[in-house]
Amino acid sequence: MPVQITIRGVPETVRDILAARAARQHQSMQEFLRGELERIASRPAVDEWLQGVRARKDAAGTRVRPARILYTRDADRT
Repeated sequence: MPVQITIRGVPETVRDILAARAARQHQSMQEFLRGELERIASRPAVDEWLQGVRARKDAAGTRVRPARILYTRDADRT
């Protein structure tokens, strides 16, 4: 069941920017913000994403030494 969310204290400039973005997409502010919230909620938080990356890295059992990364980076600059 859908719920209502109220956000107080949003600066006028922020509201104006969001309203302009909604208008460019031919959406009401409510439709636009609902879509943005759904997009945000569908993606993992940064800490969850990093935890997954670390878990995959540990499972792979490979490690590239920092010196090798810097050497490879610098090799492209010559």
